[in-house]
Amino acid sequence: MQRFTAERLSPESEYGLHLTLGVAMLVIATAVFAHLAGAMVAGAPITRLDLELAHWLHAHARVNGGLRQFLMAVTHLHSTPGILGLAALAAGCLYRRGQRYWLVALASAVPGGLILNVLLKHTFERARPHFDEPLLQLSTYSFPSGHTMAATVLYGFIACYAARHARSWPGRVLPLVLALAMVATVAFSRMYLGVHYLSDVLAAAVEGCGWLAICIAGATTLDRRARARARRAGAAVAPQDK
Repeated sequence: MQRFTAERLSPESEYGLHLTLGVAMLVIATAVFAHLAGAMVAGAPITRLDLELAHWLHAHARVNGGLRQFLMAVTHLHSTPGILGLAALAAGCLYRRGQRYWLVALASAVPGGLILNVLLKHTFERARPHFDEPLLQLSTYSFPSGHTMAATVLYGFIACYAARHARSWPGRVLPLVLALAMVATVAFSRMYLGVHYLSDVLAAAVEGCGWLAICIAGATTLDRRARARARRAGAAVAPQDK
């Protein structure tokens, strides 16, 4: 048992600390998401806050044209085609740098996350906010927010990659702060334009964090296993060369 625990907490082990943290993040995110989903289904107090905030934002959005147009551009940029385009640019950079396993993580995180979000939408089938004079009209379901989930996964991935390769603490913290700001902006745009409730974007951000964590942890595990096999193969060849 002690050996098992030590291996799970080892920063160098094939199935070590990185996988332990990834699984822990997934478990925590799943629990928080389940709590939000349960509150939404049961009509808990957060649903009343959802309605009050949605109507307050809608009233202000109708009179603030400049902010509305800016957030409209933000929301269109982070549609499914936009997110996939941004992810393709990131994938191209990773390919040129020879970051094969980071590329695996990105390929599983972004497209996989979009598919997961669609499945969750059809599981809960929550109707979007309704207004007499809507700014946007969408026929898809509301919970959880696909734009927010996609932004969380994409910008979270870029932040993790940048922080992993940074050489100073400010260099590690800054990408995470910028990613948080981008996700918050996308989430706010969806609420401001009247197509999502607060609980939709909160659940989507949690969903994205859990999914991204397990994707990066899985790709890191594959990388470490490949390195370990290469070391064992080299060790087996060395005595024969002598």
